[in-house]
Amino acid sequence: MADSPILEVNGLITEFDTDEGVVRAVDGVSFTVDPGKTVGIVGESGCGKSVTALSIMRLLPQPMGQVVGGAISLKGQDLATLSFEEMEKIRGNHIGMVFQEPMTALNPVHTIGRQLTEGLKIHKGLSGQEAIIEAVKILEKVGIPSPEIRLGEYPHQLSGGMRQRVVIAIALACGPALLIADEPTTALDVTIQAQILELIKELQAELGMSVILITHDLGVIAETCDEVVVMYAGKVAERGTVFDIFDRPAHPYTQGLLRSIPTLETTPKSTLNVIEGMVPGLRDLPKGCRFENRCPKATDLCRETPPTEELIEGMHRVSCYQWQST
Repeated sequence: MADSPILEVNGLITEFDTDEGVVRAVDGVSFTVDPGKTVGIVGESGCGKSVTALSIMRLLPQPMGQVVGGAISLKGQDLATLSFEEMEKIRGNHIGMVFQEPMTALNPVHTIGRQLTEGLKIHKGLSGQEAIIEAVKILEKVGIPSPEIRLGEYPHQLSGGMRQRVVIAIALACGPALLIADEPTTALDVTIQAQILELIKELQAELGMSVILITHDLGVIAETCDEVVVMYAGKVAERGTVFDIFDRPAHPYTQGLLRSIPTLETTPKSTLNVIEGMVPGLRDLPKGCRFENRCPKATDLCRETPPTEELIEGMHRVSCYQWQST
């Protein structure tokens, strides 16, 4: 019998109360994360990737952001029903998170050591000296030289790559079952990006944890993920294994994303394939499929009625009426 999923997200709905009314940023998102696997969430900026992660972590800005529907289950425990105090015991202990920008993820007025030992003291009950010893081991594990010295330094004294390693160290300090990495390489140069992604893969293999990797980079998804969730305007357009998504994409949006990737044959004078049109605003969503205004296959049915998710084969699912048309 296969192991039960570490995380199950079913029909997640997240809304924000704004000056111009209620906006639904995540609408019916469902996926699972199996033990030791990496699930990539991909899509354009504003599609709901980060809001999904913040919903799982219960870190939505308050009081504007609220999970209003669906379930988020970690090892069978529904996170959406936990009290604030109960959720504090989950964050950092059972779920770690790497945020987009390491300089803002770290507190500029506290040393690296203080920020790294805090979770160890709270969740593991370690004394001050025990936490420092453990912090040194964790910094060594993420490849930071002279960790004893780094513990006394402040975030501004480290390079971008080093800061991101510290953020990863903090996220992994208590040995979480699940790591959520939200655009972990966005602010880094290409060489450091590769190092950080390789570090996450190595630590995942060593610790046996599951990973949710949020990115807009399909190349990163192809190299690191087992399964992929493609999001568009707050909904899941398509999901399946990495082979399903890259070898036989079914949704016109997924197909468009893959066609827009530069290849080795791309030259400075080449014209890249683009998806025509713009993502609809969350306050002005189409009546039917949210991709219909940009889709070359759209019909009257697509414009009038939102598609439901359809199983193609195995784990491969798509929300599209026209996925079988050529």
